[in-house]
Amino acid sequence: MKKTLLGSFIAIATLLFSVTACAQARFIEGEHYKVISQTASEKPNVKEFFSFWCPHCFNFEPLVAQMKNKLDANVKFEKVHVNFMGFAGRELQDEVTRGMLIGRVLKNEQALNTAIFNYIHRQRATIASADDVRSIFLVNGVSAEEFDKTKKSFAVKNMLRKNNKTIDEFRRFVSGVPNFIVNDKYQATFTRDMTPDDMVDLIVYLSEMK
Repeated sequence: MKKTLLGSFIAIATLLFSVTACAQARFIEGEHYKVISQTASEKPNVKEFFSFWCPHCFNFEPLVAQMKNKLDANVKFEKVHVNFMGFAGRELQDEVTRGMLIGRVLKNEQALNTAIFNYIHRQRATIASADDVRSIFLVNGVSAEEFDKTKKSFAVKNMLRKNNKTIDEFRRFVSGVPNFIVNDKYQATFTRDMTPDDMVDLIVYLSEMK
C-alpha cells in the first residue's frame, strides 16, 4: 500500500513538473513577455490597460472573460481605463473612467462596461459629453438619482485618483492598448502566431511567477 501511495505521489509530482517545464518552454522572456521590474507585487494581480474607444480592447473582452475564469481565485484582475488615447480629450476620457467606476461601486461593472463598449462599437454612437455617459447608464437600468449620487461619492473620486495614478506609474511601458501588466513585474507580449488560448494561458502563466 505504501509503495502504491509513493508511486502515485511520484507520478503526480512528475506530471506537475512536466506541465511547468512545458509552460516555461512555451513562453519565452523577451519574446512573449518582458520583465519591467526587479520585484513583483506582494499579491498576484493582473492589470489590463484599455480604452472603451479602442476596437481591439472591445474585441478582447471575450478573452478577458476567459482570463478571469482561468486565473487562480487569489489573483486580482483590475481594468485600468487610460486617458491618453487620441480618440477624445483627457477630460472626456476621465469622464468615461468615472462611468466604469460607478459600475464598479454599484457591483455591476461588467454589464455596464459592456453597455459602454456596445454604445461605441455596435451602435456606432459618439460619446461627446458627461451627459452621454449618464444616458447610457439610465438606459441600462441605473436611476438618475443613483448615478448622480454615486458619481459624486468619495469612493468614485478616490478610485479615479487611483486609476490615474496607476496610469502614471506604468505609463513608460504602456504606449498602446490593450496592454497587460502582471504582478507589477511582467508585461505580456502577444505575438502574431499566438492563438487566443495561448494569450489567455500566457496571462495565467505570468500570474504564477514571482
